[in-house]
Amino acid sequence: MSVPEARPEAPSLQLCRIMRPDDTNFVGNVHGGAILKMIEEAGCIVSTQHCNIQNGDRCLAALVRVEKAEFLSPMFVGEVAHVTSEITFTSKHSLEVQVKVMAENILTGAKRLANKAALWYVPCSLQNVNKIMEVPPIKYVSEEQMEEGRKRYEAQKMERLETKARLEEVVLPPTNPEKYTVGFSQSSLIHLVGPSDCTQHSYVPGGRTMKLMDDVAGIVATRHCQTNVVTASVGPINFHRKISKGYVVTVTGRLTFVSNKSMEIEVLVDADTVVGTEEKYRAVSAFFTFISLDKDNKPLPVPPLKIEGEQEQRRCEEGKARYMQNKAKRMAEKERQQ
Repeated sequence: MSVPEARPEAPSLQLCRIMRPDDTNFVGNVHGGAILKMIEEAGCIVSTQHCNIQNGDRCLAALVRVEKAEFLSPMFVGEVAHVTSEITFTSKHSLEVQVKVMAENILTGAKRLANKAALWYVPCSLQNVNKIMEVPPIKYVSEEQMEEGRKRYEAQKMERLETKARLEEVVLPPTNPEKYTVGFSQSSLIHLVGPSDCTQHSYVPGGRTMKLMDDVAGIVATRHCQTNVVTASVGPINFHRKISKGYVVTVTGRLTFVSNKSMEIEVLVDADTVVGTEEKYRAVSAFFTFISLDKDNKPLPVPPLKIEGEQEQRRCEEGKARYMQNKAKRMAEKERQQ
């Protein structure tokens, strides 16, 4: 099998931004949503630049999936985020972008890896946003690199189809839920999409949506633990349909599984129109993992989750399976690095 002809090298991009007080929570940790927004912007820019090197309709890269976003080290006010994005695989109609975030203390010059993520984009024509454009191929270092990317592409494609098949309706919690139950911490946010939320083409970018989702997940985690909480990881996030200007989005978060020191929170985004007859639809679905911290930013034990009913039990078992799978992946990664 030969490596296809393509660009001389995989496109990459770096963005820098200083973290300000409005990026943080009440104890000074930078919000996970603020970091996700920066990650998505870097991915969108490099993807859009790459897809417009060819002739034809101009296009804008739209986020369709976040495979995984890991929060390896907290970031604080005054630090500079260096966000690097690189296209690592292209199919006929999609791109995989790997993003890393380095945190820099500008007083000492010390840097550390704060975040890393893998995202998938598709190029949408500016003439017709429902038209998906073809993606120019990139050059791979080796056939093995290309084949590994192809495996990741097929795996995420299959999981997106499975996710669509199992989407559920959001059930309102009881009036007076017991503490530490799913209903006790379940939270929702309702937001009217305005011009400031959108791109120049009147659609909400993925980074803006993820910021709202992280806010809601943080509320859920805080209500359950009654402590300071931070985002530990995110993913997968699946973007099922676009959200337009003038729509109302309802972002709902609920606990699915709790381990000794982490919480998995399912976050669902539904959209509907203020005027018109279009029915509410599921726009985005995701899983966020949060941890509880003490005043010294050390992990605290998480209160056990009280499960009620068959649906909650099923979601808990599925969450535990994801937790064990992610734990096994982390162990395998550590062994490879040793």
